[in-house]
Amino acid sequence: MCNEGERGMQGNDMKDTAMIVLAKTGREDVATVYLAETADGGWIEFVESVQPPIPRRRKWVLILSTLHGCPGGCRFCDAGSFYRGRLTRDEILAQVDYMVGRRFGDRKVPVEKFKVQFARMGEPAFNGAVIEVLEELPRRLDAPGLMPAVSTVAPRGTEDFFERLLEIKREHYNGRFQLQFSIHTTDVDLGNWLMPLERWDSERIAQYGERWFEEGDRKVTLNFALAEGMPVSPEVLRRHFSPDIFILKMTPINPTFRARENGIASHIVPGRERYDVIEALRAQGYEVILSIGELEENHIGSNCGQYVTSHIARGECLEGGYTYEAREVIAEVR
Repeated sequence: MCNEGERGMQGNDMKDTAMIVLAKTGREDVATVYLAETADGGWIEFVESVQPPIPRRRKWVLILSTLHGCPGGCRFCDAGSFYRGRLTRDEILAQVDYMVGRRFGDRKVPVEKFKVQFARMGEPAFNGAVIEVLEELPRRLDAPGLMPAVSTVAPRGTEDFFERLLEIKREHYNGRFQLQFSIHTTDVDLGNWLMPLERWDSERIAQYGERWFEEGDRKVTLNFALAEGMPVSPEVLRRHFSPDIFILKMTPINPTFRARENGIASHIVPGRERYDVIEALRAQGYEVILSIGELEENHIGSNCGQYVTSHIARGECLEGGYTYEAREVIAEVR
């Protein structure tokens, strides 16, 4: 399977066997998902996307994997279907090198907002190599618009990771770093069912966010993938999270196999712009972003929480997702 493929490496400081791109799917004007094999035979995915009608020169997003699968087991995320371990620093950087190399061979990225997001496969706080990558990116790329984004559920036991993350932000990225905590519901019991791993509680997240947020920084994001039956209480949030420090983002539950199997339906639906919960949160003084994105991304499988490899392994279509060029991707890999 791996004798053919595009090498995902550039530069002499990394082995050229760290990653081979096996297949891709998607649309250049929306998003492209790449499926690659690492040196030890593991499969990973990474994504590049734009936000129509905004041109690539103004906004370009890379979404990286940090683990082989994920041990988190979140009930709506297909990346949690298995776990084989952490990616190395070089394997994470190879994803960046490949996508940047396709567009900008000299590693000069003239994009106004160039977001590198650690949010494809794996909880980034489980991998200390993410810190090494964040240290390396400003040296590796000539990218004035570079803005890293770390999306996390804040697992317990990863305190050292977050202390180093704070140091890296202060050293390299003041005012140009997006930190996002995935909360999804204010009901503790339902949250533990939805994300069945030990996590920081609201008080701990709030305390860290207060340390993180400094003059000139972006507000810390609390993300809610809004599912039916998963409450979001404005009063509970207001007890812990200051609107001066935290911004709220509401997103749909992406169509995934795991969500279907666990009976999880999205409260956010296409074409609907007004939600009572959002109005109630805004009444509490919060800035709330309703982020739906392009529906085509569901078919491509490029959204966070989607995992094209699951589609390939199962060999079946998923209503609303994983349908774009599926046969071509399967044929390329097999």
